[in-house]
Amino acid sequence: MLAKLKKQIAQNFQFLENKKLLLATSGGLDSMVMTDLFQKLDFDFALAHCNFQLRGLESFGDQNFVQEYAATNEIPLFVTQFDTVAFAKDYKLSTQVAARDLRYNWFYELLETENYDYILTAHHADDNLETFLINLSRGTGLEGLVGIPEQNDKIIRPLLLFSREEIANYAKGNNIEWREDSSNASDKYLRNKIRHDLVPLFKELNPQFITSFQKTQSYLQDAQAMLEDASIIVYQQVAKKEGDEIHFDLNQLKRLPNYKSYLYQWLHEFRFSAWDDVYDLVESQSGKQVFSADFRLLKDRDSLILSPINFEEEKQEFFIEKDRTEVNIPLKLSFSKVSEISIPLNTAIFVDEDKLEFPLVLKKWNDGDSFQPFGMDGKSKKVSKFFKDEKLSLIQKENSWILWSGTKIIWIVGLRQDERFRIVYSTQNILKIQLE
Repeated sequence: MLAKLKKQIAQNFQFLENKKLLLATSGGLDSMVMTDLFQKLDFDFALAHCNFQLRGLESFGDQNFVQEYAATNEIPLFVTQFDTVAFAKDYKLSTQVAARDLRYNWFYELLETENYDYILTAHHADDNLETFLINLSRGTGLEGLVGIPEQNDKIIRPLLLFSREEIANYAKGNNIEWREDSSNASDKYLRNKIRHDLVPLFKELNPQFITSFQKTQSYLQDAQAMLEDASIIVYQQVAKKEGDEIHFDLNQLKRLPNYKSYLYQWLHEFRFSAWDDVYDLVESQSGKQVFSADFRLLKDRDSLILSPINFEEEKQEFFIEKDRTEVNIPLKLSFSKVSEISIPLNTAIFVDEDKLEFPLVLKKWNDGDSFQPFGMDGKSKKVSKFFKDEKLSLIQKENSWILWSGTKIIWIVGLRQDERFRIVYSTQNILKIQLE
């Protein structure tokens, strides 16, 4: 096993040489074997142990075991304790997810504060198989079947090529001590039921099942890589970035023989879950939308528009005092006094400063808002009707800002000035407002 790991490092992890490593060490079989192997390979490393306080005295027994091992072998050690149950309750997480988040956040903190380069965890081939079966049982895309990656940013998993049986045999053959986690014996968790009941059945049917599974997963990883390459090429033809939005051209999209697969590949990272609703948007009427926790996908004529959701911004009002020359939030506007005007543009207006009531206010529009569009003397129009006539998408409407003077609209910024503030023959003070 030592020779096999040495070869694996030479082929795939040569960058670990002469680096400072953190070994995530629970005190269990897998992590203690990993520790022994990296001692024999003479790497520069420290141990990092998390006490999640989930098993009472047993958790502190694990901590004491790792502390004694580190002291005996003169290995640097970092230890932390978490109130995992309270954290899970506060953030409405499962205990397992809470423990994972706490663990990895702490590991990354150690990398930064203690100047270590990589985190090594002791995940192995059986862990990979169990994760595959868990994802398969819940329903997943291809990315859920390709397994635990050997490297994920600063996290390295050097034991993925070894089975649990190989690791156990190495431990026995090298007199390695470890701590048994009593929770591993319980079938309360899905992973344990798969480990105790399902995997042994597969191995009974095929003694080389782990090896066969690793080959299959390698093929799946190749297919995933090919899919990612294809999706990038097609994405460049279909999608266009506009500010913080992404616009997908539906005419281009619908020419693809299997556009649903591409949509899933592009959108799953934005945490959408109602995939049937996402796919239905392609043929739905304009204005329909689907939400994830932080994003929305809107059908707008011949496009799907992906945009972040900003719940707080809609409630905000921004005040602009007299004699301000510029503001930068929420828009970049400049204010300057001029002696003459040029042809009005959407990005700049000229107003009679003496008609303004300060402070001016920038805010989002409401359904009841109305104004007198420039050039329509005495005629008012609902802002909502103006947006409709301009064929603005829902997202464009929601992203529109209105500049107010008291109870009157001065400017639907970037779109149309209000007639009531226009320059006339008797105007003495001209203020130019420019959208930068």
